[in-house]
Amino acid sequence: MMNFDFQNPTHIVFGHDRLDELDGLVPKDARLLILYGGGSVKRFGTLDKVIRALEGRDLFEFGGVEPNPRFSTLIKAVAAVKENNIDFLLAVGGGSVMDGTKFVALAAAYEGAPEDLLYRRVKAGEYGNVLPIGNVVTLPATGSEMNSGGVITHGKGKYVVGSPLVFPRFSILDPALTYTLPPAQVANGVIDTFVHVCEQYLTYPVDARLQDRMAEAILRTMIEIGRKTMDEPADYDLRANLMWSATMALNGLLRCGVPQDWSTHMIGHELTALFGIDHARTLAVILPVMLETRKEQKREKLLQYASRVWDIDEGDEESRINEAIKKTRDFFESLDVKTRLGEYGVKRAELTDVIAGLKDKKMTKLSERGDLGPDQVLAILNAAY
Repeated sequence: MMNFDFQNPTHIVFGHDRLDELDGLVPKDARLLILYGGGSVKRFGTLDKVIRALEGRDLFEFGGVEPNPRFSTLIKAVAAVKENNIDFLLAVGGGSVMDGTKFVALAAAYEGAPEDLLYRRVKAGEYGNVLPIGNVVTLPATGSEMNSGGVITHGKGKYVVGSPLVFPRFSILDPALTYTLPPAQVANGVIDTFVHVCEQYLTYPVDARLQDRMAEAILRTMIEIGRKTMDEPADYDLRANLMWSATMALNGLLRCGVPQDWSTHMIGHELTALFGIDHARTLAVILPVMLETRKEQKREKLLQYASRVWDIDEGDEESRINEAIKKTRDFFESLDVKTRLGEYGVKRAELTDVIAGLKDKKMTKLSERGDLGPDQVLAILNAAY
């Protein structure tokens, strides 16, 4: 097992009917900015419940944070923070709203150009007073409710931002708040969770037995409940298992002491920024081909994955690996998600734009070994077509 540091200060408030506890989680004298997305939190009454729970505080609202939150929108939220002397931020929504709120907290505390945050030019000591953040989670997927990172869209690119300073103070996870999600968004959450785990698990062995088995538990849980939670949206236990799995997939525990490979995510970010494909669907396109292309580099873990996640123990090594990869693709497609780039209207001639985007962000040595360059990525994109 490799050396690691681990610290996660986020207080998780999990379960049904916990919104009233906001009153004890947010300071009584807070000047609070509530950030949310396209209006579903208003339409289904969640925002009203949040506001009632926070009665007596100075409340301000900022709606319209997009899926794949845009820099230009978030800068307006930063201005609202400064104009209204905000001292606490509350995100109500899914990963995009939570990611955007982290950016707002950092940008409002930084005296330099906000674009510096996108290019990771800022060190922790260069921030001012970073505002505390709380979350009310309505879409389980990204794990942003219990980590310190986020992804922001600017121009034709998606940029990873983050700092230990923006770990949420608390996150309320009520599975019942997810009942109204469209099936496609549930599918996206299942896939995002699944691939988050794979990119910390499907690398090479370092004898991290506990981390491996935690990863395998989440993967098997997603396989067991993925389709069911789409078909039975008001089943509390199914949604509870999805919600907690999504949080555990990216709160830092699985990556302790193990190599990681975020190539699928980095390529997927470019596909979303360029072509508007849902983030999770880009992952469903890229991951199976990534595994096929890098079978040799990932052979030992792929065999473990085949056995422990898919119960594939018969046949030679090659056939077991191939069957596990096929089952992965079949699982994504069982969630009504297409797994070929051509099915999303992308043209082969446009694939070089993905490479240009990666080069612009200096992502030319991807994978757990740093040996996946632009030519190999282009081959993966063509194979995914």
